[in-house]
Amino acid sequence: MSGANSVVNTDENGAAGFDLLRQLNDEITGVIDHVWQSLVQVSDGEMGGGAGTIWHSDGLIVTNAHVVGNRSRLDVTLPNGEVLPAQVLALAADYDLAALVVEADGLPTIEPGDSKKLSPGEWVFAVGHPWGVLGAVTGGVVIGMGGQLPELPQTGRDWLAVNLHMRPGHSGGPLVDVRGRLVGVNTMITGPDVGFAVPVHVVKAFLKEALKDQVAEAV
Repeated sequence: MSGANSVVNTDENGAAGFDLLRQLNDEITGVIDHVWQSLVQVSDGEMGGGAGTIWHSDGLIVTNAHVVGNRSRLDVTLPNGEVLPAQVLALAADYDLAALVVEADGLPTIEPGDSKKLSPGEWVFAVGHPWGVLGAVTGGVVIGMGGQLPELPQTGRDWLAVNLHMRPGHSGGPLVDVRGRLVGVNTMITGPDVGFAVPVHVVKAFLKEALKDQVAEAV
């Protein structure tokens, strides 16, 4: 009888575990579906570019400075496929951040999280367009956050190190936590499974400094 009970208990535990995984999968899928609504493509209409994150509903977009580069023309493709010309409002190479604007309103945004409270081991997801694959997602965990991390670009400010498969094309896209809150902007890879993002608190500081009163309500 004890053997029969063990089989029953094992089956019940297995079913419960499957239900839990399915619920977790559904929740993560829902989070990513929401993030996709605020993910854009940034390009010059000819060569591959990168990604961007809608920061404000009135058309303010954050991306990497290296995505913008010295392109004379920039186009932003919204999630609905609409292509709009973009203007560079601010660019800071030392932050590897750029602020763009398009003529649009009512755009969906991602709620900012608190990157200063992230702990090693927390799950995060990077969204972008690696190798031209639109809206691709990769997940991993936080390695650490700060200014004294191995392989860290020496810029004298905070970076967010993550253990996930970022690739060219993720740059400028959102890094979000399990609740879908923006915790960083994907920026670079330093190895097969190590990437760096600009923490969202650094993004806020960049916008406040670069755009002053123009983004007072946005940050």
